[in-house]
Amino acid sequence: MRIATWNVNSLRSRIDRVEALLDRHEIDVLALQETKARADQLPLMGIEARGYEVAVAGVNQWNGVAILSRVGLEDVETGFPDQPGWAKELQGAPEVESRAIGATCGGVRVWSLYVPNGRKPDDPHYVYKLDWLARLREAALGWRDQDVALVGDWNIAPTDEDVFDVAQFASSTHVTPPERAAFQAFLDDGYVDVVRPHAPGPEVYTYWDYYRQRYERNRGMRIDFVLGSPSLAARVTGAFIDREERAGTGASDHAPVVVDLA
Repeated sequence: MRIATWNVNSLRSRIDRVEALLDRHEIDVLALQETKARADQLPLMGIEARGYEVAVAGVNQWNGVAILSRVGLEDVETGFPDQPGWAKELQGAPEVESRAIGATCGGVRVWSLYVPNGRKPDDPHYVYKLDWLARLREAALGWRDQDVALVGDWNIAPTDEDVFDVAQFASSTHVTPPERAAFQAFLDDGYVDVVRPHAPGPEVYTYWDYYRQRYERNRGMRIDFVLGSPSLAARVTGAFIDREERAGTGASDHAPVVVDLA
């Protein structure tokens, strides 16, 4: 089975690219992030005609996650247990954003995750990000004995090797010790970064900002991951980052990450 994850940065804008990706790599399960739409706004006919079932979580033009599967789509769950919300203007009750969706696909429990950005270390959104990750970890502790894939845009570069110049991010999010510790906690709990052995660094990234030709200069970050439970990690036979998908006009600023399972 072939599983992939991609922050598509607007599914409506890149539906043709998604269809081409499915065809090109013969993907069985594709997890998407930052779909930026409600389910009724998405042009899914071409995907469904290819034999994929679709599960979507999205309420507006922000955030949004989805899972496309041609090997079954069962027990769909929008949001993980105790997922925290975000009070956008720090007023009123926090809103649980469309940042997580899970489904069982071909016997594998796949979670498409779009971790909050954090904005700045002194921003309340940063506190929200760490809380979100802590709650996800609590939920994931109960999933370790299953074939589980935690996939998506984690908005963390866990090591210095995962960013083109860590000094440029000295006062920014994505590389702070608390964020890295939050990511490491999943590894300490037994989850495995199943892609790294097949796509070793340095200078191997999954995200390049549109700013100042970052892609052309390969000044990127590795922030998109597939973390597998121990049993799932043992099934991995290969993995790669489709770097070329980031090229060309109209590309997302992220590249797809693809994993093969025995």
